[in-house]
Amino acid sequence: MSDETFYLTTPIYYVNATPHLGHAYTTILADTMARFQKLRLGPEQVYFLTGTDEHGDKIVQAAAQAGESPQAYADRISGIFQETWTRLGLAPNQFVRTTSEPHKRAVQRFLQQIYDAGDIYFGEYGGHYCFGCERFYTEKELEDGQCPDHRTAPAFIKEQNYFFRMGKYQDWLIDHIRRHPDFIRPERFRNEVLSFLKEPLEDLCISRPSARLTWGIPLPFDNRYVTYVWFDALINYISALGWPDGEAFRRFWPAAQHLIAKDILKPHAVYWPTMLKAAGLPPYRHLNVHGYWKIEEVKMSKSRGSVVRPLELADKYGIDAFRYFVLREMTFGLDADFSEDALVARLNADLANDLGNLYSRVLKLIQRYYDGRITQSSDNGHLADATRAAVAYVTAAMERFAFSEALAAIWNLVSATNKYLVTHEPWKQDPGDARTKAVLFTAAETLRAIAMLLSPFLPKTAERMLQGLGVAEPMTSICIEDVYPSPVQMGLREWRVQEVQPLFPRIQATAAKPSRAGKESAAVPEIPLEQITIEEFRRLDLRVAEVVEAAAIPGSKKLVKLRVRLKDEERIVVAGLKEHYPPESWAGKRIILVANLKPTSLMGITSQGMVLAAEDDAGRIVLLMPEAPITPGSKVR
Repeated sequence: MSDETFYLTTPIYYVNATPHLGHAYTTILADTMARFQKLRLGPEQVYFLTGTDEHGDKIVQAAAQAGESPQAYADRISGIFQETWTRLGLAPNQFVRTTSEPHKRAVQRFLQQIYDAGDIYFGEYGGHYCFGCERFYTEKELEDGQCPDHRTAPAFIKEQNYFFRMGKYQDWLIDHIRRHPDFIRPERFRNEVLSFLKEPLEDLCISRPSARLTWGIPLPFDNRYVTYVWFDALINYISALGWPDGEAFRRFWPAAQHLIAKDILKPHAVYWPTMLKAAGLPPYRHLNVHGYWKIEEVKMSKSRGSVVRPLELADKYGIDAFRYFVLREMTFGLDADFSEDALVARLNADLANDLGNLYSRVLKLIQRYYDGRITQSSDNGHLADATRAAVAYVTAAMERFAFSEALAAIWNLVSATNKYLVTHEPWKQDPGDARTKAVLFTAAETLRAIAMLLSPFLPKTAERMLQGLGVAEPMTSICIEDVYPSPVQMGLREWRVQEVQPLFPRIQATAAKPSRAGKESAAVPEIPLEQITIEEFRRLDLRVAEVVEAAAIPGSKKLVKLRVRLKDEERIVVAGLKEHYPPESWAGKRIILVANLKPTSLMGITSQGMVLAAEDDAGRIVLLMPEAPITPGSKVR
């Protein structure tokens, strides 16, 4: 077992609101990464922390509106967070709360240590204070005189407070970021922090007068003041490990990785490392920053009423389908648009069609041909190279927190396995033929590898796949780098296929599409379709095509460029389906193409055909694809 450890934290979520998609996304990312690292390092080497941030002005205000004391309110909302993570199947090692006594003691010890070192002083400050952000803004940081996040004018407050000499550590921080290029990642956020640090770094106000705010941790050296909420909250990352003397702190802190959304970049990239430096502690290893989920191209916001409730989606479509969508849809570090239609499209195309059909087809053939038991009969390494390539790519992608890329690599293996079956067509062969047996054994062996790779991302689905294949070993006992050993090495000499149940049922839209006024439209008589002759229909040359690769077209929100194969010929086709099928979802799909359409130019690209898709009354678009694998170039009759 490796001596390497992995410590991963989410932000601790502010209890002024109940969990929404943004909270769930960050925590699902962390849960996925923790599961992956447990496979790689062993479960005892990994520590996953999340929790709630419970002090400050906004909590007092929210509690008053709810008719509760701040503590009762914090207890209730924190409990909702914990229940939500449990119902979503998330498994942190610890859920920390900033109102807990161990955390309070750690904060006061941290403050006293920095105060004793001379890095905290008493002074007077006047500035623009946003109560929504609970922080002071400089004139330069305001946008048209307003808080850039809440779009309200801050109040000008002048008062005496305690300050942390943050500016003292500016040169050290710049040097550390430059000497460790992956300290903040992706690179765009590293550059953003370095750009901010080009200006002189002001000292940080770390207290609020008790006369104005009592709901906070008192300063150990002056009980007339409570601790600024950020100076309190950030310390959770070490208080949860028992700093300064805890065994967990000694084991895990040097390996700390923080996972945050970009709206809290500055506190984590500037405040926190300088606080650690002042306290004589080593900085964290990496700060990993993701983008926003947007609805209709606008950031989700409780104040705007545009939030998505994760449990509603998980209850409606299943936990793993919800996990798959958020992990696959957002490129780490960039913003992504949320829509339920896109979730359904992903579920039907990727999970039900690609993965679900592959799993059902292989297991049903083994049941039909061999009564569910097939002995070792390897196909001389076919699909082994594709599997090892997928393992290597997934491992490299997860090192960069590139969850979507890791899933795309797994789906490349799914596509390769489907292609392997199409090539050998075992459903047409004699079950007694050794070649048929070898093909199905190899496909089942690859399905096991796919399940192994999927286990951090879709844990319940992977468990069901392995159960279907008769694999009983616990997932944490198998190292991810050894995901493709031979069955003999694993002690498996045969597959014992269990009863096959669909992994993901296809979703059929049932709701009527509302009118623009938001009401049900009155019934409208159908317009009779114009009839054509059979000779006119025969002029259409419809062919099955395999998508080789796909790419976004710069400057277009809807168009995607496809390179497709029809038997021995390749073509470029432009499809207006990017919003429903993003570029990374196309590779390996068999689609239906109007092959004799006159070439046309779209966004400067010559398109040689048209992709067929169906649209229902709810506006949901689904690709038309063959029900069973079939050779590219086959004619649609």
